[in-house]
Amino acid sequence: MQQLVTELLQGNRRAAARLISQIENDDPQKTDLLKEIYPHTGRAYVIGITGAPGSGKSSLVDCLLQQMRSDGLTVGVIAVDPTSPFSGGAILGDRIRMQDHALDPGVFIRSMGTRGSLGGLSRATGETIQVLDAYGKNLVLVETVGVGQSEIDIVKAADTTLVVLTPAGGDSVQTIKAGIMEIADIFVINKCDLPGSDRTAAEVNMMIDMKNGESWRPPVISTNAVSNIGIDQLWAALLEHRGYMEKSGRLLETRRQRVRRELTEQVEYLVKKRIWDRVKEKIEFNDMVEKIVQHQQDPYSTAHELLEKIKFYNGIVGEDG
Repeated sequence: MQQLVTELLQGNRRAAARLISQIENDDPQKTDLLKEIYPHTGRAYVIGITGAPGSGKSSLVDCLLQQMRSDGLTVGVIAVDPTSPFSGGAILGDRIRMQDHALDPGVFIRSMGTRGSLGGLSRATGETIQVLDAYGKNLVLVETVGVGQSEIDIVKAADTTLVVLTPAGGDSVQTIKAGIMEIADIFVINKCDLPGSDRTAAEVNMMIDMKNGESWRPPVISTNAVSNIGIDQLWAALLEHRGYMEKSGRLLETRRQRVRRELTEQVEYLVKKRIWDRVKEKIEFNDMVEKIVQHQQDPYSTAHELLEKIKFYNGIVGEDG
């Protein structure tokens, strides 16, 4: 284990890939590995890219990679795809769309399946960001599977969030429905060569003016990733937002909130695991389920009975054996 961490910190690409695989597979050593690399994290800047399927997120990432590499920055890319119901792996495989960068030692690209996670992010995404951070990447780009009512979790992981829209696709209305106005630091109208691009940009700007009361007003950038139009302006907007975050102190506060969430989620995970380990050890859970199905018991009193049996009320899950 220690050898793997040492190789990661030395910039070994294979070690990074192996560590991420162990995280995705929930390896028993995962927690110990994360403990070892955590002191070496906190340097990478994380950019989240979200938007409806087909909006051209992967093509935008490809263009941004060229811009970032020309500035001498190293980049990690996490492309979160839908999960295959058969293999559990990523279906779309965004690495296929980024072949130009596949052999670049300054770029590390990893496709990950959501594995049932609702927020458009894999559960392992945050931990993978830590691996790429410790690996020495200056920037980490996280491209989500899509955007919708429950798919705005990218804001929990990113320092800057891009929301990608397309013209005449109803996306501007969707931004209101999904609450995306609150998470976007930069709006991107991609495929700006399509009819309705100016109108979509005007609608988004109007909504920003109606809702925005913050010191940062999200810019609306029109791009065409295929023709490399607007990528310079988008990169400039990203740099400007990073400067704003650092100078205003918002970056530190954003990361403080992230740590608070991560700590809360970790505690909740450990408590749930401890409870269910105790349930499996002491309770005939399936018998309880069957009694509820047969309407011999109700789920509400059964839940209290279950907690009584594992002595939950005497401690987190009871202290005696």
